[in-house]
Amino acid sequence: MLRGVRSRPLKLRNASYTCPICASLNGGQRRYINEYIHKQKDAPRSGLAVKDNFVTSRSFPSSTDSIPTTCASNILRNYHSPFEATVVSHLRQHVPIAGKTNMDEFGMGSHSTHTSFGAVAQASGHSAGGSSGGSAVAVQNGDVEIALGTDTGGSVRLPAAYTGVVGYKPSYGMLSRWGVVPYANSLDTVGLMAKSVGKVREAWEGLYAAGHDERDPTSLGDGARERCESGRDGYGPQSGEKLSQKGLKGLIFGLPLEYNIAELDPAIRDAWIDTARKLQSLGARVIPVSLPSTRHALSAYYVIAPAEASSNLAKYDGIRYGQPGVPNPTQSDAGGDVLYSETRGNNFGEEVKRRILLGSYTLSSEAMDNYFIQAQKVRRLVQRDFDRVFRLRNPLREPETFDLSEMDETIQLENKLGPTEVDFIICPTAPTMPPTLEEVEKQTSVDSYMNDVFTVPASLAGLPAVSVPMSVKGDGVGDNAGLQVIGQYWDDARLLFAAEQVQKVSSSGPV
Repeated sequence: MLRGVRSRPLKLRNASYTCPICASLNGGQRRYINEYIHKQKDAPRSGLAVKDNFVTSRSFPSSTDSIPTTCASNILRNYHSPFEATVVSHLRQHVPIAGKTNMDEFGMGSHSTHTSFGAVAQASGHSAGGSSGGSAVAVQNGDVEIALGTDTGGSVRLPAAYTGVVGYKPSYGMLSRWGVVPYANSLDTVGLMAKSVGKVREAWEGLYAAGHDERDPTSLGDGARERCESGRDGYGPQSGEKLSQKGLKGLIFGLPLEYNIAELDPAIRDAWIDTARKLQSLGARVIPVSLPSTRHALSAYYVIAPAEASSNLAKYDGIRYGQPGVPNPTQSDAGGDVLYSETRGNNFGEEVKRRILLGSYTLSSEAMDNYFIQAQKVRRLVQRDFDRVFRLRNPLREPETFDLSEMDETIQLENKLGPTEVDFIICPTAPTMPPTLEEVEKQTSVDSYMNDVFTVPASLAGLPAVSVPMSVKGDGVGDNAGLQVIGQYWDDARLLFAAEQVQKVSSSGPV
């Protein structure tokens, strides 16, 4: 539907600007690359970077004003929230906020270029990924030890892969979303970023211990949490510790056949297979698995997410939320339509407007059956594919008898049945190395959406996933790649400990 639609030129107006705070910290030598929208002066490197779609109500220690929340959009410039996001309040008890980080506007983008504050870039000039690119660069540069992001279809994992850090998306409904400005309610999750899985796990343990948040309607309730934990062997940090003591012996990792696509960079493919060999040498078993509905996942995502976004962003009308537009005096505004259109037309960025229009269309009476309803059916098939290949069952769903006749006829029978069930799935986080911003500028919107092809399936299924840095053979400039480890629903504790072992293997050189 969007094929051939091109984005407008990137806004790089701040790309060469020298931030006075950064200059004072680094002797004026460091080039400001827009990772922050608001930054605490003299912030400790042990601090917390917060993506600017988490609302914050308190101020930096050196200021009396509360920290604004803009979502990198003109429509929310200078917005000050009367309350603070739950996860920010929890983490703030242990680490100070270093700053609010730049992002794609309202979380819509794959390169952190759709922002009112100038595109985020790595020091090399390569894309930082999106939409949590500012948080990723803050971790990459050593500004902070831990950063908060949000992951709807890969917005934490893709930037992590592009910048060579760790990005974690928890099981849907596990961590509170109270105080996170929504993009797509059925997909949004809080994400964590750091240089090591161990640091991410430390932050996760504290947030997980907080339990159900009654203010967040998508937070899994106490009863459901007990049911999820009862289906796991000593769920929580202790189950991960058991895995850590055992190492990789006895674990089964699956390599999804459908992820070996023609567009996959050969260097990333080689590194993926090399990591699998290393896991085998350490006692793990690595086998192929089939996820036949994967090839439809990206299309389904770009129907469901914009549809939910068009509803969530309807409130930004310049009256309740957002900066009011200036109506054209030659037009009548008896019904308020001109003010509404001026507010949204002038203050939303091009990508946000594109997705609102797409989402509004797919929810229309003429398109809902052919697009939105079909996308929801595909989503269920994706969930079923994952349930079929994992050894642990999904605690929120009853075991199913799978009807092979419903599966794609091109998949061989033995792959439909699947081999021995697996503990985790490993695959590349992104099909390519990070492009330069000049290369991003030449891409169509569809080209940009393709970056999410490996991250979207886990999001549609609500599964936890971790992207860890992966060593690749290249020229050394912009050669960051990520390996994604996916686990069954609510198997986050084991996943994080397994990912920690995988990081040790994947970030080392070739065998």
